[in-house]
Amino acid sequence: MLALAWRAGVLRRLARASFLLTLPIAVSVILVSVFTRAGTTVIFEIGPFDATVEGVDFAAQTVLRLFAISTSIGLFILTTDPRAFVLDLERRGVPPRAAFVAVATIEAVPTLVERAATIAESQRARGLDTEGGVRARVRGVLPLVGPAVITSLTDVEERSLALESRAFSRPGRRHLLWSMPDSGRERLLRAVLVLALLGAAVVRVAGIPLPVVG
Repeated sequence: MLALAWRAGVLRRLARASFLLTLPIAVSVILVSVFTRAGTTVIFEIGPFDATVEGVDFAAQTVLRLFAISTSIGLFILTTDPRAFVLDLERRGVPPRAAFVAVATIEAVPTLVERAATIAESQRARGLDTEGGVRARVRGVLPLVGPAVITSLTDVEERSLALESRAFSRPGRRHLLWSMPDSGRERLLRAVLVLALLGAAVVRVAGIPLPVVG
């Protein structure tokens, strides 16, 4: 994922976002796994809790999986044009409403972050302290929640009206005026990835041991 992100030019943004998303869960996973998972090799002790090698190994594998999931989802969001995504879904037979829900989900987090930043700048311009200590930051969160929720609801209503004015809910097949370029190399790569995913699932379910080099 990191190599693909570097190739796409979004490595720094992806690494930062994935780290921030993974960190809260990773801290809890490490604390719970290292000190509560049963094991035979004890590294050190803290009161009644023993840190074992087995717990460290399990925590490291879990954190790595979480980071892989967050980077794959983040890379998809950072490199996929929402318009191309929704139109390609419709071209493949997905109902327009389902395609709209999918693209709205992708755009939800970046839109909310951008809107919250705009509201925070507006509140600071009115004298609200949001950059002081912990107490000031907590106190400054509440004035941001109300405007963020209200503007989100307003945006949903405006988008719904815009879609209905364009006959979004009209029954029947839609005629798309734009199609996403799809080269033969890209189709081959998709087929290889699908086969690799199916093969990995079969190996995982069947419990086939993988060869160890070295």
